[in-house]
Amino acid sequence: MGFNVYNSNILNNMRLEKKVFGKFTRGRKTLSLAESCTGGLIAERLTNVAGSSAYFLSDVIAYDNAAKTGILGVPKAIIKKYGAVSRQVACAMAEGARKILKADVALSTTGIAGPGGGSQAKPVGLVFIAVSTRQKTLVKKFLFKGTRLGIKKQAAETALKILAK
Repeated sequence: MGFNVYNSNILNNMRLEKKVFGKFTRGRKTLSLAESCTGGLIAERLTNVAGSSAYFLSDVIAYDNAAKTGILGVPKAIIKKYGAVSRQVACAMAEGARKILKADVALSTTGIAGPGGGSQAKPVGLVFIAVSTRQKTLVKKFLFKGTRLGIKKQAAETALKILAK
């Protein structure tokens, strides 16, 4: 009794991972990640492309605040003032990943995947994605809908689209 592990959505989406691969290898740039709410989904997708080690250095899954501060160097004061799910923390995570992991580019995600943990000010589905280069750090705010896994997958897909641009 066999089954096909890859459905058409996975095969179609591989185009996005291959686009990121091409962009980074052509530009001779390296990439590291700092994932919180996506829990490693972005790295999993990037490493599905053979040869991704040519540009992809590492991923820190900084799910806990202690990992954000201890590994990535996010100041505790920023987390205390703005909360772990904030523009400021997303920026600090990306900048920390770029510097500490010695990458040309770093991307971070922080958010609330649910089903609990949300509030009126920060609802379930709120995600910040930041990209840091030596020149600048940019962050975007998103509000995704769906199940916990659906929100995580939407955030990972959006992050890959940002990297592919």
